[in-house]
Amino acid sequence: MAIRTLKLAALREWERLEARIAAGGTLPPWRPLARRGLAVAGKFTALALLPFFVLVRGSVFLYSHRGAGPWLALAGGAGCTLVVVTTYAAWLSHRLTGRVNVLSLTRRVTLPLVLAYCGYALIYLSSGNAKSDQVRAYYGSLHPLLRVALSTWILVDKDILITDLARRPADYAAMGMRPNDGSLHYVQADGYIHAVDLRTGGRSGVKNRLVQLYFWSVGLGTLRHVGTADHLHVELPLR
Repeated sequence: MAIRTLKLAALREWERLEARIAAGGTLPPWRPLARRGLAVAGKFTALALLPFFVLVRGSVFLYSHRGAGPWLALAGGAGCTLVVVTTYAAWLSHRLTGRVNVLSLTRRVTLPLVLAYCGYALIYLSSGNAKSDQVRAYYGSLHPLLRVALSTWILVDKDILITDLARRPADYAAMGMRPNDGSLHYVQADGYIHAVDLRTGGRSGVKNRLVQLYFWSVGLGTLRHVGTADHLHVELPLR
């Protein structure tokens, strides 16, 4: 009788342990909702970033691998971006009104939007993103594709600082360095500067890695080196 009682007590204890383990493995009701919310936020973020990535990556690809000139490459990248943005607008129009007029959307909405952004990226550089007035003065001499790539990153990283654009052989001597005959900071045969230096000091390692990852992902060359000061060198290689 005592043995049977012990067995029953042990069985009840085992059942309690199983119930406790099962309860511990059950997710709180808010966790599935949180996961779904993160997934939706991730999708919207990817969709929002896609047009900008297509613009920069497409332009650099056409320039570097298809032999297109600077402005033709930019026009090609803008055309690909126009397709993406028009697709978004057509989907939204269909959801809201049940109708889609692609030509009207392109002419009235998406084409002006893409052209306005390209114009902004090519012309405007805030004084807060330039180390000096000299850097801003030379911004128009920077290769158009580099200008678009920089402006696009500035949208998400307001603190990025351009420390150097144009150089001459005498500038290297002033910095105590040997002149670099192949420097892409010189004005090249196409009339543009093909390199820019970005400040890394005073910024977290994560931010600096993200900057480098972005420029690498859009097809530009990057090099982290010290020189006269720690900085990230970004360049559009010559063909």
